[in-house]
Amino acid sequence: MPRTFQTRSPEALFERASVGAFELGNRIVMAPLTRNRAGPGLVPGPLAAEYYRQRASAGLIIAEATQVSAQAQGYADTPGCYTDAQIRGWRQVTDAVHAAGGTIVVQLWHCGRMSHTSFHDGKSPVGPSAIRAHAKTFTSAGFVDCSIPRALELDEIPEIIADFRSASVMAREAGFDGVELHGAHGYLLDAFLRDGSNHRKDAYGGSIANRARLLIEVAQACAGAIGAERLGVRISPVSTAGDSHDSNPQPLFEHVVDGLNPLGLAYIHVVEGDTGGARDNLPFDYAALRGRFDGAWMVNNGYDRAMAIDAVSSGRADLVSFGRALLANPDLVARFQQNAALNPMMEASTIYGGGAHGYVDYSALPVAELAGPRLRAHV
Repeated sequence: MPRTFQTRSPEALFERASVGAFELGNRIVMAPLTRNRAGPGLVPGPLAAEYYRQRASAGLIIAEATQVSAQAQGYADTPGCYTDAQIRGWRQVTDAVHAAGGTIVVQLWHCGRMSHTSFHDGKSPVGPSAIRAHAKTFTSAGFVDCSIPRALELDEIPEIIADFRSASVMAREAGFDGVELHGAHGYLLDAFLRDGSNHRKDAYGGSIANRARLLIEVAQACAGAIGAERLGVRISPVSTAGDSHDSNPQPLFEHVVDGLNPLGLAYIHVVEGDTGGARDNLPFDYAALRGRFDGAWMVNNGYDRAMAIDAVSSGRADLVSFGRALLANPDLVARFQQNAALNPMMEASTIYGGGAHGYVDYSALPVAELAGPRLRAHV
């Protein structure tokens, strides 16, 4: 029998929610947003602390995608979570968010083939197979074509799993309330899933079960290290970002969710449709995934206020994440509560790289008060 989901009041988007270990003040989530502003050593600095503090009224902040190792880098000035200096930098961020009453997790990634030789001392980035991504990455020279990767050797894969596990532990040391694994948009874990990028003939290639093995093993390792109730996973079943594609995504992602569900994760974060708001560009039964998962279901991609209210009140989703809307509106929760106009995005040049402009200087409403007290998980 298909699962049925409890309907809620239209105000549910703004009400408290228990999600795994987290007690959230509302169901509005800040999606992870790459901003390319880490300092030397890929350390987040004081501007990052202010940026996230400003957005702490969101029920949950998912901090920008963050490398699990030096090998994992694919873009310029994206932060890491594998050195002591990076952990000290992130501690300033998490302390600022917690002081403002917020809850924050970090998204951990390995960029895999979505990378460039300039990040690896001239050596090739790695992927499931030696198949170049027809995509761009952001370097000190601007956007350039991704480099041809080399295929990971079978005996290197345990080290990848260990890097994710170690970074999840260090994230908790940095004060994050939990971790989200980036299993979407063509990065390493997603590239292993897809038959368009994974042509391996070993235990991590071929069948759906083999291609899903790495993501599930990474999730198992991180859940064992920090607790599944503090762990989420992001997936993007039909997104073509990062030149990702699969010949038959429905059974693939049903298997992925079936494999993740027994772990007891806090949530799954699903990007519906392709990126850029084209939510219905390809046929896909998201309800079939939702019905296979017992934890919280977070949706993303092109949602506005009315759509988010409908998704949560209908029970189709438990949480809704917003990217650029929260980038441009640090007080998005208050604006949604008051049905107020939203700030437009500043010029595109402020998104990737730069300083304070377009990062921490978006205006807030004259009165931006949330209804009711804010709560967060204990760190």
